Amino acid sequence: MANRISVINFKGGVGKTTLSFHLATGLTRFHGAKVLLVDVDHQSSLSVLCLGESGWREVADAGKTVNEVFSSFVRRGEMPGAEIIARSPMRRLTHGGAQDRSRVYDKVDLVPARLELDNTEIEITRIIWGDPVRSEWDKRTLLCRWIEETEVDSEYDYIIFDCPPATKIVSQNAVAASHGYIVPVVPEAVMERGVPHLKDLMERGIDTYLKALAPTGDPRPIHVPDTQLIGLAVTRIGVSGRTASGYVNDHTVHLKELQDDWGTQLMEPYIVDGIGVAETLTSGNPVYDRSGDRNIERANVEIDVQYRELTSEIASRIERLMP
Repeated sequence: MANRISVINFKGGVGKTTLSFHLATGLTRFHGAKVLLVDVDHQSSLSVLCLGESGWREVADAGKTVNEVFSSFVRRGEMPGAEIIARSPMRRLTHGGAQDRSRVYDKVDLVPARLELDNTEIEITRIIWGDPVRSEWDKRTLLCRWIEETEVDSEYDYIIFDCPPATKIVSQNAVAASHGYIVPVVPEAVMERGVPHLKDLMERGIDTYLKALAPTGDPRPIHVPDTQLIGLAVTRIGVSGRTASGYVNDHTVHLKELQDDWGTQLMEPYIVDGIGVAETLTSGNPVYDRSGDRNIERANVEIDVQYRELTSEIASRIERLMP
């Protein structure tokens, strides 16, 4: 059985896709895991990152995306099979002309998204087939059904859902199938208000609603009734060599608040904000392959090492989480 994880925050710009990508590649590179990334964000950033622009357009035009899982409900058609999985999409990398090391990431697969997913979600929301209560269950467990019918759960060590900045039906599908969730946060005032609300929404809203709906529809063995918080991952924290903390003043203040509020649920290390990360992602590489880049090494902190250590911390928490 795969460890199924959602990376979620209804605020954009907090590094969900970057964390999902580095968690998957880190689990493969350093822990030997086989990982399936599932892009459920209509912006498709993770898909473009893994496949490249032309590769993403090719699979989108061919209809081999996660959209087919959701549109099966809209059109009352067949659920797609495993053909929507892009196998080893990072094999295309040449790593800047160096000897091809992309086989390190051969065990990372991807279910890509396409832009029309947002429209599909709107259609799902308004459509009811048959019994209205059962219909609500069916439309929120489409990913569970796809995993069950394709049996991909037995093929991978981890399935990671990169969620959009919203908690609507597409995200609820990911949560329904997830054992745990990770919340990327930037230490800002909005996070102090937003994260408690998100946690409450996950537990008292999504989980509770799904458990109430469950008796009305077909049993879904993949459905997880109580999705657990794995932890908060601090991302994009601003560095300043002039402060005692080493971080910019505003982030220092709000980091302290997050530490007080969340304690050990705030995972370490904290990922600093480095311009080299964006440069690396543009090339489709994880930071693990750009450790010699000075933009990756900022304020004497190696971001590649931070991601590696955070990946190990997350892996250990997931291991404790699983039954």
